[in-house]
Amino acid sequence: VQLQASGGGLVQPGGSLRLSCALSKFPIDDYVIGWFRQAPGKEREGEGVSCMNNNVGSPVYADSVKGRFTISLDNAKNTVYLQMDNLKPEDTAVYYCAVDLGIWDETCLSEHMDYWGEGTLVTVSS
Repeated sequence: VQLQASGGGLVQPGGSLRLSCALSKFPIDDYVIGWFRQAPGKEREGEGVSCMNNNVGSPVYADSVKGRFTISLDNAKNTVYLQMDNLKPEDTAVYYCAVDLGIWDETCLSEHMDYWGEGTLVTVSS
């Protein structure tokens, strides 16, 4: 399984970005897909920004991004997206997408993820 994240960049506070993560070799619809982040100088957060499984339940979000971030997927493109609106400086981080091949328990924890993509840097600054 290979994942490739993209879409990061520099944005002003209040702005928006959309991250993409393309999954190769396996149908994205079958797995748990998550977004995680690592702020500068900190360890990667154990709780993800958002996770979803298109066949089970509803997407879950960290409290810090609820109402601002939206996860979605495009089966035809085998790609998952993270739409980030009303960005704040504290959202500055390297964002990673990851896949959990197991049965989803509707949590979003890095310890459950089996494969990781390379990160994409999001910088929120004026």
